[in-house]
Amino acid sequence: MKAVVLHNHGDIEALTFKDIPDPKCKPSKVKIQIKASSINHLDLWVRNGLPSIKIPFPRILGSDGSGTIIEVGSNVTGWKPGDDVVIQPGTFCKKCIQCKTGNENYCDQYGILGETENGVQAEYIVIDP
Repeated sequence: MKAVVLHNHGDIEALTFKDIPDPKCKPSKVKIQIKASSINHLDLWVRNGLPSIKIPFPRILGSDGSGTIIEVGSNVTGWKPGDDVVIQPGTFCKKCIQCKTGNENYCDQYGILGETENGVQAEYIVIDP
């Protein structure tokens, strides 16, 4: 698949558009074919580097996207291939007290697609439903 990949901080030349392996769908995940993604200011911050956050490289940028589910893990219910979705870019553990009370953004493991894990500027992404 094609993806926008960042291998180090820098200006626009730090970005590469390249072929990488397709992500594999796991039992508790869904695989989405990205139909649209946008540039968010977060992409610029990640590309330039954030003083307090270490970004592991390589990193696929992009937090804002939408697409169509093309594969559903065996443990997933409520979703099916062909469903069109808008991607919620926040990631969290689902187990801590903050997550269980609807305050996911306070989760100690809170992250954002394209920053703490690979994002949506690719043909496919595998994420929690």
